[in-house]
Amino acid sequence: MSKTRKSILKRFKITKRGKILRRPTGLDHNLAKQSGKTRRRKKKWVKLSKWETKKIKKLIAS
Repeated sequence: MSKTRKSILKRFKITKRGKILRRPTGLDHNLAKQSGKTRRRKKKWVKLSKWETKKIKKLIAS
């Protein structure tokens, strides 16, 4: 059994039911170009698709 990938754990949030959430992209810089609506929308966590969830779970468990 290998170690858990800490970089993955820092970037994703796992819910009680096993869903994996991530932060939206595009929040590091160039925010002045985005509308306020876009910036507010990007504050929320985003649910991963099924195949991405499967991949991330495998990386966390490895």
